[in-house]
Amino acid sequence: MSFNALQAKTWRFNSIGDTDVLTLETLPVALPAAGEVLIQMKTIGLNRADVMFRRGTYIQKAVFPSRLGYEGAGIVLAIGEGVRQFSPGDAVSILPTDNLAKYGTYADKLLIPETFLVQKPDSLSWEEASSIWMQYLTAWGGVIHAGGVSKGKTILITAASSSVGLAAIQIAEAAGAKVIASTQTIEKKQRLLDLGVKNVIATEDEPDLYEALVLRLGGEHLDVAFDAVGGPHIEQIAKAMSVGGTMVMHGALSPEITPFPLKVALRKSLTMRGFLFLEVLHDPVLREQARRFILSSIGAGYLRPVIDCCFNFEDMHDAQRYLESNQQIGKIVVTLNT
Repeated sequence: MSFNALQAKTWRFNSIGDTDVLTLETLPVALPAAGEVLIQMKTIGLNRADVMFRRGTYIQKAVFPSRLGYEGAGIVLAIGEGVRQFSPGDAVSILPTDNLAKYGTYADKLLIPETFLVQKPDSLSWEEASSIWMQYLTAWGGVIHAGGVSKGKTILITAASSSVGLAAIQIAEAAGAKVIASTQTIEKKQRLLDLGVKNVIATEDEPDLYEALVLRLGGEHLDVAFDAVGGPHIEQIAKAMSVGGTMVMHGALSPEITPFPLKVALRKSLTMRGFLFLEVLHDPVLREQARRFILSSIGAGYLRPVIDCCFNFEDMHDAQRYLESNQQIGKIVVTLNT
């Protein structure tokens, strides 16, 4: 095979905007440089961060022309000098990087440093293998590392029907914690119940989140809250926290201003902290701890990605619109015929 003649179909965008700014381009593929690996992509996992990046509202900013996409899985085609962990033919999953514009996964071939690759777990399908690392790194970091969840503790997980929310539920339950989940709609509540989640609040049905929590806590309090929403509910969550409890904020889905519950935080000695997966990604020790926990838990059957639906690579616009509709339970995956 002549790698110099290879080309990659790649989704890119040249301006901030809605789904229509994405265009499918054919680009030349360079040979892997030292420490790099060339991947033939099989599947791509979509994340809400992809939409925020395209719209210009994410922590990372696009450099045009920009790629996008955090996750995927595929087959190693070629390796650069110094690569020791992977060989051509290996099946791999892709870790989220800190440079979406350069290493975005929305392509049929991807050149990426080997440090962002992990061997694909044999027990997972290609669809599942592209749906591991963003959600489980975020959930492990927020629930275990930042939240300190352990056996016997009680945790609230908001936006529970998202891929990160579902991952957090699985990780908290694997740690022996009691989980209370919240989601927006009655329909999503039922789907979470169908997945085996025992305590679920639908905020459209129970808009007073504090009262809904009191009803389920039975006189106890939350030890940890893992929140992706922000907004006015932060005050209600704080009221339900135990003395010395920890609130971990990892998202800001609410368009409303998030008030700081100062008096409650003082009275209860609350720890309130922000968290992004990059905290784990940039710390070699945390990253290795997370990697081992996630892979061992997948192997033991405690963790399993929930796939909502799949789209073809050529139908990326439809996949993006569905992602923005917020109808999904779990992960949206794009598949490639490669």
